[in-house]
Amino acid sequence: MRCPFCGHDDTQVKDSRPTEDNSAIRRRRFCPNCGARFTTFERIQLRELTVVKKNGQREPFDRDKLARSMATALRKRPVEAERTERVINGIVRRLESSGESEIPASAIGELVMEALANLDPVAYVRFASVYRNFREAKDFEDFVEKLGDTKE
Repeated sequence: MRCPFCGHDDTQVKDSRPTEDNSAIRRRRFCPNCGARFTTFERIQLRELTVVKKNGQREPFDRDKLARSMATALRKRPVEAERTERVINGIVRRLESSGESEIPASAIGELVMEALANLDPVAYVRFASVYRNFREAKDFEDFVEKLGDTKE
């Protein structure tokens, strides 16, 4: 593993342990060149996933991009990071076990919408505003009204 600080190619593993949900291995590493310490995570990848965008463009699935979009929606909301991580792991597991190697971006968006609806209503509306491309305040009003109708 390359050191992220000095670029040295040979770092040493000092400690390995499973994460709390046993979905990854957390490794503490040490660089003998610069003395830096850093953490890496090793995850199981069941299959290579490709995301198919609306315009037909294909790109490799990026778990970090999924995590960033959820973090943006959840910014300053009272949701624990470990709960968010469990949800992200669940979404990735569902995608990998779907049997498909090419996943439409819309399917990922719907899974995120479903997860955020259960996590936090404000984050759900935030994500929906970007995902559904709200253009004006009326779009928000209509969406929140529908949200209220389904809760009753």
